[in-house]
Amino acid sequence: MGKPTGFLEFDRVKEHYAPVEERVQHYHEFVPTLTVQEASTQGARCMDCGIPFCNNGCPVNNIIPDWNDLVYRGKAEMAIRVLHSTNNFPEFTGRICPAPCESACTLGINADPVGIKSIERYTIDTAWDNNWVKPQPSAVKTGKKVAVVGSGPAGLAAAQQLARVGHDVTVFEKNTRVGGLLRYGIPDFKLDKGLIDRRVTQMEAEGVVFKTSTLVALDNNLPAGVTNDAQTVVTPAQLDAEFDAVILAGGSETPRDLPVKGRELSGIHFALEFLIPQNKEVAGDGVNPINVKGKHVVVIGGGDTGSDCVGTSNRHGAASVTQLEVMPQPPVQENKELTWPYWPLKLRTSSSHEEGCVREFAVSTKEFIGENGKLTGLKLVNVEFKDGKLIEVPGSEFELKADAVFLAMGFTNPLAKVLDAFGVEKDARGNAKATTEDEGCYATSIPKVYAAGDIRRGQSLVVWAIREGRQCAREVDQFLMGSSLLPR
Repeated sequence: MGKPTGFLEFDRVKEHYAPVEERVQHYHEFVPTLTVQEASTQGARCMDCGIPFCNNGCPVNNIIPDWNDLVYRGKAEMAIRVLHSTNNFPEFTGRICPAPCESACTLGINADPVGIKSIERYTIDTAWDNNWVKPQPSAVKTGKKVAVVGSGPAGLAAAQQLARVGHDVTVFEKNTRVGGLLRYGIPDFKLDKGLIDRRVTQMEAEGVVFKTSTLVALDNNLPAGVTNDAQTVVTPAQLDAEFDAVILAGGSETPRDLPVKGRELSGIHFALEFLIPQNKEVAGDGVNPINVKGKHVVVIGGGDTGSDCVGTSNRHGAASVTQLEVMPQPPVQENKELTWPYWPLKLRTSSSHEEGCVREFAVSTKEFIGENGKLTGLKLVNVEFKDGKLIEVPGSEFELKADAVFLAMGFTNPLAKVLDAFGVEKDARGNAKATTEDEGCYATSIPKVYAAGDIRRGQSLVVWAIREGRQCAREVDQFLMGSSLLPR
């Protein structure tokens, strides 16, 4: 695949970022797509490695060497056909996926891996630019009706697959626009929301119906920390009466809290209470009530959501941004002999960190400090692993000034209110219980109700959600028709 000697001749083609001082002034994407020549050179580095571990490193099992080779040879139109055969939305994964495929790249054992993610983005962006991405409506209708609850990547993937084999698909979304956390949880500077709108238009042309501002539950009362724009409530009983199958594809939306002293102080927010209104403001759907211009911001949690809070705070013009992580700092370079081809533990610095952020590792929050009910700082302590447990380091307590704190420690489970409304059995973590191992994959304990994505597997990656949506669609198609031609 690629040029036989390409990996010896060419260095990895790195994507270019706009300068920090320029990009923090706006919320637009700032990573340009590779040029034709850059993409060809990147594809040329793909080795004829014999066993392409990248395929298995990718949750949707993208046929990576094939489209790398096609891009190298200037055959982008053929490349997008191969790419679309396993991935409905490569413009999403080509921007926000952490690229476990690159960690599994054989070339990565002793050199920089092939820039698979950048080739993926080049391929789909080129396809859209050349009008190669078109609706694929089914020539024959089955007469079967499927409801999809949730319009995130799992729900969108399942809906598109089912519509393309002739089923009548309706997607229910509790918020005002389609996309789930693709739309509301990821800042526009990482994922332009026009990319979602473009796919929605395609799917509508394929016959998918979207019903937004509609919650599927018994009533319209959701717990604190969960965004809900619903104006209409549809009950599970109504779906059962109208549809032949239901797919639950909501996200893992219950945020992990930090119940320490002072938690009630004003100025402490869950991450999505900051990110979702900001995305709505950028879209012209309101004004973010949380503004951190000139404030000292502390983000608790070292993952992607925390990074998004960092980048958004910098665009607000925060006086300082500090990110806290309870775990020790990972090594700058992974031990490839130990970890390859698996996802390695190593220090990862995002574009948001580069824009301005102090990162503190092995730190735990003991207390939020405040005056007159308003946050002014945090009491922190260093921690270390001892006998397999995190313990406080004696005498290491210190204080940190803060005007705003964002809790970005992940999500514990999907909305129990939704699962309970359907009567779906839950696993020990509060997710919908549905196996992927046996016959009848993705089926819940309730007849004709299926579950896919974060609502089933817990908080995970967009690419895993797409995989589960596609696989669940096949199981539903087989349930409705007795057999299925959809890919497994």
